[in-house]
Amino acid sequence: MSLERLNPAELSPPTGFSHAVTATGSRLVFLAGQTALDGAGRVVGETLPEQFETALGNLLAALKAAGGTPADLARVTVYATDVADYRARAPELGRVWRRLAGREYPAMAVIGTTRLWDEQALVELDGFAVLD
Repeated sequence: MSLERLNPAELSPPTGFSHAVTATGSRLVFLAGQTALDGAGRVVGETLPEQFETALGNLLAALKAAGGTPADLARVTVYATDVADYRARAPELGRVWRRLAGREYPAMAVIGTTRLWDEQALVELDGFAVLD
C-alpha cells in the first residue's frame, strides 16, 4: 500500500491537510462519523478541542480495529457546528492531530453544520483509509 500526498506549488500552501492524496492498495476502509462519545455513549468534553481529541481518538480506534494506522488515512471530513470557533482554535486542533495522528496529513475538508446527531456534539470526523 502506498499513499502519495500531493501539494502543487501553484496552490496555496496547505496547513494541516494535503491538497490531494493518491492511493494504491488492496483494501479500502470506510470510517463512520465519530463524535466525542465515550464507551457508554455519552458526549464528553465541553470545548471544541476536548471533543475533537475524543472524536479523532474514536476515528483512529475504528481504523486500528480494521488493521490501519493514521498514516493510512487518505481522506478525512470534519463537520463542525461552529466553523469560526474551529478556525480560531486551528493551532490547538493541529497540535491534537499531530500528537494522535502524526504529520502525514490526508486530504481534508471542514464543513459547517447547524447540528450533529448528538445535540451536544460540536464536531464529527469521518474518512477512509487504504490498506494493503
